[in-house]
Amino acid sequence: MALLCVFVAFALTLLGPCPSVCAPQGGAEPDEQSYDLDDFDMNGETDWENLDLNGENYDYEDLDQEIEVGTVAPPAPETPPPANMPPPRYEEEMTLFPRPTPPLAPVTLDFKGPGLFGPDTGLGMPTCLLCVCISGSVYCDDANLEQIPPLPKDTTHFYGRFNSIRHVKNTDFINLNKLKSIDLTGNQISGVDEDAFRPLSQLQDILLADNNLQALPELPPTLRYIDVRNNRLISNGLHTDGFKEMSLLEFLYLSDNKLDYIPVPLPESLRVLHLQNNNIQNLHVDTFCNSHDRNYIRRSLEDIRLDGNPVNINLFASSYICLPRLPIGSH
Repeated sequence: MALLCVFVAFALTLLGPCPSVCAPQGGAEPDEQSYDLDDFDMNGETDWENLDLNGENYDYEDLDQEIEVGTVAPPAPETPPPANMPPPRYEEEMTLFPRPTPPLAPVTLDFKGPGLFGPDTGLGMPTCLLCVCISGSVYCDDANLEQIPPLPKDTTHFYGRFNSIRHVKNTDFINLNKLKSIDLTGNQISGVDEDAFRPLSQLQDILLADNNLQALPELPPTLRYIDVRNNRLISNGLHTDGFKEMSLLEFLYLSDNKLDYIPVPLPESLRVLHLQNNNIQNLHVDTFCNSHDRNYIRRSLEDIRLDGNPVNINLFASSYICLPRLPIGSH
């Protein structure tokens, strides 16, 4: 731009003074100055590169110098380590001399330590994954079982209905001291070990209906409810005086079997006795009553079913004279 002004000024010098062009409107008049061609070297001797327009000489070579710009951020202030961080020497010692890892406890199938999902069933998963465990109750209904799985030690109620179990072993319920109820309805059980149920001191209910049993093992005296309907029980398959000591027994279901007589003596606590569809042909005078005590009344026993048996209850009136209700049977 400065060089352009120089050429304009040179042209104006050749043409003559022109105040209206060089001076701005309303501004001060330029200083009168005579422009003479003699002031200019037309032979190229004028030093155009160092021409001073404002009374100063500029050295443009200084502009070629590189300007260094800092690109590195100032270092961040050092953060002191946490108070609980171990010193480097401690970490080095732990690396060279690590603490020994305690050995893992061996995995066992002991009932004392069954694990979160109960003891192993031997089928590739614990009992409480194969079955459903809720607050002491184990539900294994319709699970295609062929044997009773190991149960958690705190089991109180076991439901193994509608499976393919054929035999109950004396070890199936061992050490289950809290077990109160066993329901194995709808299996294929044809045999039960003699002491499979007897050690269960808290057992109250046992349901073995719809199986193939011909005999019952010795049962604990704590039972309140017995259901062995629809089996193949015969009278010789029941223990003599098998129900006598069951002072808490209230419900006894023996229907749809092959019994020849009523299993006596029956406990005083009994309320319901179902014997329909058996082979009972006669009744004894002391089956329900006491022939030595004419004033004896069996008040609890209110529901007796003898229908479906080849017995005429009208012929044995003295056998139920002590009952509050007449039994239901054939006439």
